[in-house]
Amino acid sequence: MRNLKRVISAREKALGPGQSVFSPLPHPELGDTSPFLMLDHFGPKEVSLKKPFHVPPHPHKGFEPVTLLFKGEVLHRDSMGNTGYLQAGDVQWMTAGSGVVHSEGVPPAFMEKGGELELIQLWINLSAKDKSHPPRYQDLRAEQFPLVKEGDAHLRLIAGGYKSEVSPTELLTQVLILHGRMEKGGKTEIAIPDGYNALAYVLSGRLFSSAQTAIERDLMAFGNGPGSISIEAADDASFVILAGQPIHEPVASYGPFVMNTREELIEAVEEFQSGKMGVLEE
Repeated sequence: MRNLKRVISAREKALGPGQSVFSPLPHPELGDTSPFLMLDHFGPKEVSLKKPFHVPPHPHKGFEPVTLLFKGEVLHRDSMGNTGYLQAGDVQWMTAGSGVVHSEGVPPAFMEKGGELELIQLWINLSAKDKSHPPRYQDLRAEQFPLVKEGDAHLRLIAGGYKSEVSPTELLTQVLILHGRMEKGGKTEIAIPDGYNALAYVLSGRLFSSAQTAIERDLMAFGNGPGSISIEAADDASFVILAGQPIHEPVASYGPFVMNTREELIEAVEEFQSGKMGVLEE
């Protein structure tokens, strides 16, 4: 069994005018969490014409931004001419790869009526050989994800394989992602592949492991080595399990670009500024 080595509380950070997210990752005390680079949690929060949610056009290169939508609706557009629409329970798996410009926000009809929005955005690193992969989107619907019961936990298999089930998500970086729910007093042991780093993020409620308690918006970082992770629900809880094969390569990052060297970062900035990643108007 893997021990829980750290519990990290998310810090609030500005996303734009009047908008903020809670972010436990990256964190200076966590050490190696590869291939997971960032976790931002927005909401749950009411959005409306008076309280809009919109992230204007911005570039990405060298990694995969992944959006897990729990409540509300999201609309995205990109410089390749793609438009995507997500509802609660859906997932957008975006491979930025060689570079793309995109925007994301709430559809106008949802904004007009108003409603609650909650999502997580993960940044998952790509190996050097995949950083030049053509940009692509996988807009995956809630009903596509297999459901798994493990102990007292009910799990949706977002990415990877678990027991006899396999997620429809096509992967470049090997990860296991599960969205779980467990009632108060429930217990579960979740098998993690050997060599994978393992994290758990608490969306709501409280989880208990290795004599430590994690509350809403806490990130649980488990020790390396073989074995399962064991968690108990101190309250009704919703959580996300993140496990992944570490990428043992240098990481050079600058804003929305994640490469291997400083020279590659300079090249990425020049490509964006020259329009090689495409242009997306507001």
